[in-house]
Amino acid sequence: MNTLPGHPMVALCSALLFAGCSKALPTHDEATGGNPQQGRETIVRYGCGACHTIDGVPNARGLVGPPLVGIGERSYIGGHLPNTADNLEQWIKHPQRFDPQSAMPELGVTDADARDIVAYLLHQP
Repeated sequence: MNTLPGHPMVALCSALLFAGCSKALPTHDEATGGNPQQGRETIVRYGCGACHTIDGVPNARGLVGPPLVGIGERSYIGGHLPNTADNLEQWIKHPQRFDPQSAMPELGVTDADARDIVAYLLHQP
């Protein structure tokens, strides 16, 4: 097989490689029922970036809480809960219920907002 730069196979492989680099977020996440695009805006509205570093969220460079990059790959949330979308949603809504000594405050996050935040965190660009 000829793999010279002008060869059609090189063009095809390059197109497939770069197609995977898209940073577009889905508009709906079946696992959470949330909207990742809305989740980014919701994260800004609740001020999560004041305490956390969150990829793709403007000015989210906080150092109080852990960085939330790759949170979907972690084993536990807050050191206590097995990491599932449902548990992450509950933690975001009521962190003090799970760990009264946590620095994460109760922010009054609604069910819908928590679903959107979780959808974003699990689909970060």
